[in-house]
Amino acid sequence: MPYVDGFVIAVPKDKIEIYKTLARRSGDVWKEYGALSYVESVGDDVPYGELTSFPRSVLAKEDEVVIFSWITYESRQHRDAVMERVMADPRLKDEMANMPFDGKRMIYGGFDIFLQL
Repeated sequence: MPYVDGFVIAVPKDKIEIYKTLARRSGDVWKEYGALSYVESVGDDVPYGELTSFPRSVLAKEDEVVIFSWITYESRQHRDAVMERVMADPRLKDEMANMPFDGKRMIYGGFDIFLQL
């Protein structure tokens, strides 16, 4: 089964176009190095829950929108190899240093897929 990295972030609404440009460039690099898919989505129906929610998870503010993203790979080993190449790629170094969102509030993790229909 494939492996997936998942991400949730809060992006200021006035920086969403900057983020989309970064995402397109990043996706091209991930795909070039072997990622099976690279998906970025903007929150449309993500209410602020009383106890838990996507906005709560990243401490989203009124002027921010939640982004939910995932990247798929052949396996964990494949992910680690792709990630090593991506992180060493000079095309993303400046952009990663100047992200248009607060990286300290990013939620992320790697997951083994056990069911895919």
